[in-house]
Amino acid sequence: MTILHTARLTLEPITEQHYAELRKLNSDPAVMRFLNGGIPETEEGTLAMIARVKAAWAAWGYSWWALILTDGGQMVGAACLQHLGRDAAKPREIGWRLGCDCWGKGYASEAARAIVGHAFHVVGADEVCAVADPDNAASITVMRRLGMRYVGIETHYERPCATYRLERADWLAGVASPT
Repeated sequence: MTILHTARLTLEPITEQHYAELRKLNSDPAVMRFLNGGIPETEEGTLAMIARVKAAWAAWGYSWWALILTDGGQMVGAACLQHLGRDAAKPREIGWRLGCDCWGKGYASEAARAIVGHAFHVVGADEVCAVADPDNAASITVMRRLGMRYVGIETHYERPCATYRLERADWLAGVASPT
């Protein structure tokens, strides 16, 4: 399992050791607002997520990372490279969620850049996509900063989603915004 590093974050593959922090993150209605309408995830749901993540790491060599502050060791969120809808026949998707106290600090953009770089340079992806609730302006801003192009509103995870895509050639050409 791959550990990624950025200027401020260490991205560790999610395992059982992250349960308490992940449970706190996924049970916060504000964090879950744009993911499932604000419904806190159950303990069983968090355990099932960890099991799915571990299986995906074993099958694909990538999945969800815990976002850990390099200075202090606090888990501030989670981010992923996975197949859209967890279906290996679909494109690779990047995604993220952060604790409310960590919003607006650039952690999502920082982690997403590292994951996109990993997807293109190590995994060999030709493109990545990202989806968000159309009202989630913060996540859509991250997608645009990455240089992703708007595709339209599509249904994913049984919800209408603003869908963005980024091709490897565009990433290598440097379409991402510097901030």
